Amino acid sequence: MNPRRKKRLTIVLSVLAGIGLIIGLILYALSQNIDLFYTPYEVVHGKDDTGIKPSLGQRIRVGGLVVTGSVKRDENSLKVQFDLTNKGEVITVKYDGILPDLFREGQGIIANGSLTSAKTLEAAEVLAKHDENYMPKEIADSLGESHQAPEYSNEQLNNN
Repeated sequence: MNPRRKKRLTIVLSVLAGIGLIIGLILYALSQNIDLFYTPYEVVHGKDDTGIKPSLGQRIRVGGLVVTGSVKRDENSLKVQFDLTNKGEVITVKYDGILPDLFREGQGIIANGSLTSAKTLEAAEVLAKHDENYMPKEIADSLGESHQAPEYSNEQLNNN
């Protein structure tokens, strides 16, 4: 093999190795954030299939039902605290901001934020369901057939 071909082969192999390394690093970084959605049960006990629990400080999405009577608002600020439940497990969500108009007790929501303790999520965003008939598929599946949507009278809907 002449020196010119040897040099070209070395360059091509180096470029391919570099591309392979970059793709490997990207896939490794993405693997840390592939499954961000958890239910309160999975936050406490880990995923059903893998047993993986979110670590403290990890950014995750938690979906569940707002526990009736658990919403506590700070009168001097926009801070609010409420509990989410799923399969008997309850976690506390702390949020500083304006809640969505459709936020109510007893309904399904998704909170995006960081886990600050084993059962506490510091939310950066709270998303409420679209209407009284809609629930995200992940939440409906995790609640099973025993879940029934809360019934609201027209007066309750107009007041909220």
